[in-house]
Amino acid sequence: MSKISIIMGSASDLETVNETINLLKEFEVSFEVKVLSAHRAPKELAKYVESAPKKGVRVFICAAGGAAALAGVVAAHTVFPVIGIPIETKSLKGMDSLLSTVQMPAGVPVASMAIGRAGAKNAGLFALEILSVSDAQMAAKLVEYKNKMRLKIKMIKLGK
Repeated sequence: MSKISIIMGSASDLETVNETINLLKEFEVSFEVKVLSAHRAPKELAKYVESAPKKGVRVFICAAGGAAALAGVVAAHTVFPVIGIPIETKSLKGMDSLLSTVQMPAGVPVASMAIGRAGAKNAGLFALEILSVSDAQMAAKLVEYKNKMRLKIKMIKLGK
């Protein structure tokens, strides 16, 4: 059973989403990855989102560029948390994706991350934090992860 569903609007989003995938593998969390477009396959997307909780999905991560309606459409079809990853675009450097992801109407919340790879990694971490609310083992793994980050920074020596 997959706890996290990663949905991309296009296969080209995989380059960015690999940051999320690698992190979830590191934490040994079950997940699945789908390509389902909010614009080109809306019926299939709705059907998938509505059935995913029956397969154990508790958090959705959605990556999309340009008009980036994916996270909002997913949020419209579920009561489970939705995290949006705005994909960097050539034309507007991802600002279009960010604004499309973050500007949701009242009643349809989407947690929006930063544009690109940093946002993809943070989406994975945020999903794990959501799961850790009811999973003490996950919470302990996250504490260890953050301690490793802290120690890595602490070890940096500059100058003499």
